[in-house]
This record gives sequence, structure tokens and C-alpha cells, in this order.
Amino acid sequence: MDRRSLIRNTIFSSALIAGTSSISFAQQCLKLKTPQQPEGPFYPVIDQIDKDADLIQIDGAKKIALGEIVIVQGILTDQNCKPVTGALVEIWQACASGRYNHPSDPNTAPIDPDFQYWGKAITDSKGQYRFRTIKPGSYPAGDGWIRPAHIHFKVSALGYIELITQMYFLGDQLNDKDLILQRLKKSDQKKVIVDFLVVENVPHPVGTFDIQIEKI
Repeated sequence: MDRRSLIRNTIFSSALIAGTSSISFAQQCLKLKTPQQPEGPFYPVIDQIDKDADLIQIDGAKKIALGEIVIVQGILTDQNCKPVTGALVEIWQACASGRYNHPSDPNTAPIDPDFQYWGKAITDSKGQYRFRTIKPGSYPAGDGWIRPAHIHFKVSALGYIELITQMYFLGDQLNDKDLILQRLKKSDQKKVIVDFLVVENVPHPVGTFDIQIEKI
């Protein structure tokens, strides 16, 4: 195992253990039902060689991405709160400057050549997934509308309805004015706004975003 993989796996394993809540996951899951949100115009159209779960460093590169490094993790379940194994979890997002690596993005902010932009993870036998990424920058989305930091998710598995949603960062002042987030009722907003916590022995803030998808 190379140094990058060793560091990544150690961080992810520690974060997952440390992020366990005192409230049973089953109790939380019953109230989960992740809301659908728009895919947006910037789903990746340019293929990447590196599409793993570590977005802060492109495979083979020496530099890492600009921005605040965070761990995003969670458990994927069905509507009966049973873990979904072998599901594909995709994320894509803007870099720290607020720019997407997409030909249709009109933002003039600089691209980060050391950021991966798009990553994939497969849920394990317990339905767990995890990514290492950076907190994305905000960006203008219309007249007087600036989108808050957010990460796009697409979750798919054989026999389940595909889920597309977005995850937000607790404490971002732009959340209250975001036209997409505010379309959700308050109870659903709480399900997609994540608190990133400092965890002992983990060098980056950890956010837990548990997701629920429905069987067909």
C-alpha cells in the first residue's frame, strides 16, 4: 500500500469510528428519508483518470488541492433502515474558488489543477461510504443569488430508485438565502445540512451525512 492510500485509509477508519453517535443509528434512520434535489448543470462530462474517494490529491501528483480539507462519511440504508451494500455513491463539487471543472461553468474563478472535482465510493457491508475532499467555495448563480458551499450526491444501486441530492455545511450564512435549499421544508433542510466536527486523532473536520434510498 502506498503512502497516500495508507494515510487516507487511516484517516477514514478513525473518522468513522469517532463519528459514531450515542443515539442508535436505527433511531436516526427512521427519520432520515433523504430529500431529492436538482442535479444542477455541472454533472461531470469530462472523464477523469482518477475518480476515487480521495479528491484532495490526484493520483500520481505531488501537490494537494487548495482549501479546507474535510472528511464526508455516512451510512446508506433503504426505507426499512437496512444497510445497502455495494451501492455507487458519486460526489461532484466546485473547488475552493467556487469553480466547477465543467465547460458550461461561466464562473471566471480559477480552476484548481490539483483538485479531483468528482469522486466515487462503493458502500461496504455495513452500508458505509467516505470521502476526503475540500469545502467548496461559494459562487454566483444569478442576480443577487450566491450559492452556499455544497456537495452534489448521486446514489445508485441495482433494485433501488436513484437518488440525487445536495449536502450543505452548517453555519454557512448563505444557506438561509439559497433558492434551492429553501425549496425544502425545514425538517428536510436539517437532513442535508451537516455539522463538521473536530474529532480526536483525525486531522480534518468530519461530517456525517447518512443517506436513505428506496427500493423499486
